[in-house]
Amino acid sequence: MPNTILKGREVSMLREEMEILMNERQCLLDTTGAAAMFVAKLDSAVLPASACQAAKILSSSLNNLPEETLQDALERVKLVSAVRA
Repeated sequence: MPNTILKGREVSMLREEMEILMNERQCLLDTTGAAAMFVAKLDSAVLPASACQAAKILSSSLNNLPEETLQDALERVKLVSAVRA
């Protein structure tokens, strides 16, 4: 019986941790999608050099993401934008 209780607690803790991780993923997808849309709309010709360098770093980081992750992020931002409009 003690093993069953322990396993039940472990399962409960794992469930809670998974929920936390999924919520964090959603926040990261929102941030990533917003950053991708921001970079796509930037005009590097009018940015100060310091901002242009930061935009290049951000753009490079976004380009390093797996395609599926970036698609998920963009879809979430489009969904949020549609809801707010």
